[in-house]
Amino acid sequence: MHASFLDFLRRSLRLVAVFALCALAACSKPAEPWRLTDVSGHLPDLDFSLVDDGGTHVTGQSFAGRTTLVYFGYTHCPDVCPETMARLMQVLQRVGPDADKTRIVFISVDPARDTPALLHAYVRAFDDKHAVGLTGTDRAIESVAQRYRVAYQMEKRDPDGAYEVTHSSAVYIFDAAGHARLLATDHDSIEAIASDLKRVIHAKDA
Repeated sequence: MHASFLDFLRRSLRLVAVFALCALAACSKPAEPWRLTDVSGHLPDLDFSLVDDGGTHVTGQSFAGRTTLVYFGYTHCPDVCPETMARLMQVLQRVGPDADKTRIVFISVDPARDTPALLHAYVRAFDDKHAVGLTGTDRAIESVAQRYRVAYQMEKRDPDGAYEVTHSSAVYIFDAAGHARLLATDHDSIEAIASDLKRVIHAKDA
């Protein structure tokens, strides 16, 4: 074979190899990092058996097809719970029309006082379209809290019988398929939560 042709062939193969490497590099470009805590693969799928604020039995599958933000709190909470719910309302405002693809699920850690009717009045005062309250038996609440590593504890009652419940304040974000994706805390900005929430809503593998 003519030497000049062999040289041409070698140059052509090297060029093809370079293009292949460039294409591979483009395909393997790392995804944009999340602004919230990525818990994909570290927490179980959305699953529980509770009662919603209309008195209907619901499970994790009841929210299939929607990006679900789960928060554990209670209606008598003096500060953290209403502040968190108010922040989530601002997040949904930032998300815009995509908010209709989400649900905020407020799971009570005080089932003794949080009846469905009380939860209904509480969560709907924040958002009567996207938010729903859930309660259940003590055992059912303990089970779902343990599933997502949520800690809570009833504090000592005062002379009037009132008490507070110390609890975790993170918001769990599940995609439309019920997979745990992100964890938002009170240290995360509204902008960061809204930005990552929109990404989860539009994720191709959600």
